[in-house]
Amino acid sequence: MDSADFDYCSYTKAVEFLGDRWCLLIVRDLAILGPRGFNELAAGLPGHISRSTLTDRLRRLEDIGLIRRQGRMPGRQAPYQLTAAGRAFLPTVLALRGWAEAWMPEDPAILERDPSIAMVWMGERVDRARLPDRQVVLDLTIRHDPPIRGWLILEAGKELKGCLEDPLLDESRYIYIETSVPTILAVARGHRGVADAIADGSVEVFGDPALVERLHSWFLPADVAPGVQADGPVRRAADDVAGRAADAQAVVLVS
Repeated sequence: MDSADFDYCSYTKAVEFLGDRWCLLIVRDLAILGPRGFNELAAGLPGHISRSTLTDRLRRLEDIGLIRRQGRMPGRQAPYQLTAAGRAFLPTVLALRGWAEAWMPEDPAILERDPSIAMVWMGERVDRARLPDRQVVLDLTIRHDPPIRGWLILEAGKELKGCLEDPLLDESRYIYIETSVPTILAVARGHRGVADAIADGSVEVFGDPALVERLHSWFLPADVAPGVQADGPVRRAADDVAGRAADAQAVVLVS
C-alpha cells in the first residue's frame, strides 16, 4: 500500500484530541471508579495534575463527547461520567496499557515523580481471594535518596487502601518490607514473584513470623496478570463495556 493511499485523518484526529496522558487516565479512572467529581479526580489521578490542566482536559473530553455531567447534587456540581462513546473507547485504553506492560521498559524515575504509583501497582498484584481475615499493614521502604515510603492495608472483604503516611494501626499487624527501586518495579509489574524476591534476598521482610510466612500468598504469581481476577479493576471495567454488571473495588489512596 502506498503511503499516499493510507488515510491518516482518523489517526491524526485521535492523537490531536487524546494523545495526552491525562485524557487517557481520566477515562480509565471514570471507567474503574465510576462517576467522579472534579476534586475526586484531582486527588486521585497519579502525577499531581494541576487544577487548570484538569479543567482543560475535562472540557476537551466533554467537547468530543467522551464524558458528561448528568443530574444535580445539592450543594455541588454533578460528577463526571463516561458517555456511550467513552465506554466504547475504554477497550482501546486497556489495550494500550497491556501493550505498554508487555513492551515498554520501566522508568525508575517514575517513583521519584509519583511514589503513590508503587502502592497502586502493588495493590493490583494482590490476590483478593486470599487476603487475611484480620487487617495487615504492609510498611514498604524503597531504598533511595531519600527513601521512598508507602503503606498498603490488606483485609478480606474490605477495599484496599494505599497510604503515603503511616496509618498508625496495630503494630503487631505490620509487616516491614525493604527493597530497591528495580526490584519493586519488577515485583509490582508482575515480572517477578514476591516469594522469589524474598528467597533471593532482594526483598527483606520483618515482622510477626506467622504473617511474614503468609505474605507471598496474598499476591498473584508473576505469570498471572491482574486483569484475570474476577473482581479486579481491569476485568470489571472491561466487563462493564461488554454490558456485564460488576461491583466496583479498587485501590484507594489515602494521603
